[in-house]
Amino acid sequence: MVAPVVARSHVTDPPLSLGPASRLLGVDPDTLRRWADEGRIEAFTTAGGHRRFARSTVERILEARRHDATQRLADLGATTDRLSRAYRRGYSAGAEAGDVLAAIPTGERDGFRDGGRKLVAALLEHLDAADDTARVGAETAAVAATDQLTGHLAEAGIALDEAVSLFVAARRPFLTELGAIARRRALDPDRLIAIYDSSSSLLDRLLIRLVSRYPRSGSSRPPIDPGRSTPAARATRRRS
Repeated sequence: MVAPVVARSHVTDPPLSLGPASRLLGVDPDTLRRWADEGRIEAFTTAGGHRRFARSTVERILEARRHDATQRLADLGATTDRLSRAYRRGYSAGAEAGDVLAAIPTGERDGFRDGGRKLVAALLEHLDAADDTARVGAETAAVAATDQLTGHLAEAGIALDEAVSLFVAARRPFLTELGAIARRRALDPDRLIAIYDSSSSLLDRLLIRLVSRYPRSGSSRPPIDPGRSTPAARATRRRS
């Protein structure tokens, strides 16, 4: 004899108010309210005007967050080629950065571009590193690429303050492009913040490295051709 099937009523989890939902997501209520206003999380309003969130919606975000934590940036489209183009836009745009780049002899620009590409590749490897060993190895490669760029800038007779301006100008589009890729792929906000923090911290350390390794006045460096225009010379002519 077949046992009768007992029909069960469908049980729906009660919706979450702002406080419990924000605690589950690990954000403050104001942040969750802003996400709802921006359409980044589904919400509805009760007859009494209170905001509510479906538990299933919150759980989907938590699951996506766990997935995002293991997803490589390279798989999201953050390739070396793409970010290298953004990096190049940084040091080719703007009068100040453009003047510094123009001062680098044509024959040395391939080496300069190669150093920039190596730096971008190392930055991506650092962000995608699965453990501390890989992270340290990527940072070592980034330091080597920075030293290569430092050498090319110094050999071109670029002053330290101009080299710093060029490095800072190049990092902006790199970070902007990373953020754009993350937003297009709807990356979890916590992961996006972690990417920015990690990228900025490493770039800060590399900038300190550039400054500490840069030849000071009076140290040995290749002579500058008096006939070649440098940023400092152009600035002097503009003031005269």
